Amino acid sequence: MTMSALGEPCVLLKLGEIVLKGKNRELFERRLISNIRDALRSLDLKLDVRKRHGVIAIFLPQGATAEQAQAVAQRVADVPGLVWIHRAWRVAKDPDAVLKAGLELVGESEEAKRGARFAVRSRRRDKRFPLRSNELDRLVGGAINDEYGLPVDLKNPELTVSIEVDRDEVFVFTGGIPGQGGLPVGSSGRALVLMSGGIDSPVAAYRMMRRGLHVDFLHFSGIPFTTSESIYKAYALVKKLDRFQGRSRLWVVPFGKAQQSIRTSGQDRLAVIAQRRLMLKTAEEVAHRIHAAALVTGDALGQVSSQTLANITAQDNAVDLPILRPLVGWDKTEIMAEARRIGTLEISELPDEDCCTLLAPKRAETRAKIEDLKQIEKRLDAEELCVQLADSIQEYTLD
Repeated sequence: MTMSALGEPCVLLKLGEIVLKGKNRELFERRLISNIRDALRSLDLKLDVRKRHGVIAIFLPQGATAEQAQAVAQRVADVPGLVWIHRAWRVAKDPDAVLKAGLELVGESEEAKRGARFAVRSRRRDKRFPLRSNELDRLVGGAINDEYGLPVDLKNPELTVSIEVDRDEVFVFTGGIPGQGGLPVGSSGRALVLMSGGIDSPVAAYRMMRRGLHVDFLHFSGIPFTTSESIYKAYALVKKLDRFQGRSRLWVVPFGKAQQSIRTSGQDRLAVIAQRRLMLKTAEEVAHRIHAAALVTGDALGQVSSQTLANITAQDNAVDLPILRPLVGWDKTEIMAEARRIGTLEISELPDEDCCTLLAPKRAETRAKIEDLKQIEKRLDAEELCVQLADSIQEYTLD
């Protein structure tokens, strides 16, 4: 990018609900800035991340290209806590400099070539600036209209020129990329996601990241009675989700022999719920070891037999840790749409040998009684078994 009336390239980040946090806002902002810096390390650029009044600005090194600016914008668009990402220009706090930058920015736009309707939206955070917001709108908008003959449309513009007057500079930009919203990952603590190879659990993990949880992932494999396909699939899903939080960890439990013990317990209709309770007990043991304060599942009320209200209640009874179910009120169409948006659907739809297929009775119990399940667990010595399963886990680190 050559120096021009547009000044220096930067990326402007708009915060979401963090601005409502009152006295705790600074803690959330510090966490968010740390997450942004971590996310940008992979780009190998010398970037300057600075907090401004109500926004965060990323200044690129001198001579940065348009492609590098776009790469920065696309990368931070995956960081929860931001609602809008704008490729912007930093110009001097002078009305004439702002006017020239606005004219040049519009002149380079594709919308102007099509004769698009436009509007200018100014925001004056620094009240010392000599022009009020509406005066700046009229100054720049009038010049654009005179120079390019574009029609003004203040209600439904096709092109919006945004001008934000800050303490030390003015930012000028058009358009933007929607962010993930929510809260910065890590601001709400740590949780452990029970990660299958299906569609639901990756979406549940993402929804919890957006609420500020840093999540680790626990996958139950049918090994030695199934192949490693489900592990590869879980790994691919975790890697896809890692762009939202970084430093993700995948733990795998070889669960096949435990399933065989449940199957030979003689309680065919209760086998699925007994298995789910043992998974939760094992997950709780792992969570204590890695200092996670909650478990996360992809359950949606009534979606399958194990997710009736009675069966969900029976599963909650198995552990003391809270079980978070962010998809409990979603239907399958909504879950699939979200999976498609975050890029996990295609992976989830790949075929694999899921451990759950090893315990698929002809008729599953939809109203499991907790006392019946406890009797099964007593015969299995479930408390000792879940410790053994937790001892057998393997960690898979991401490349």
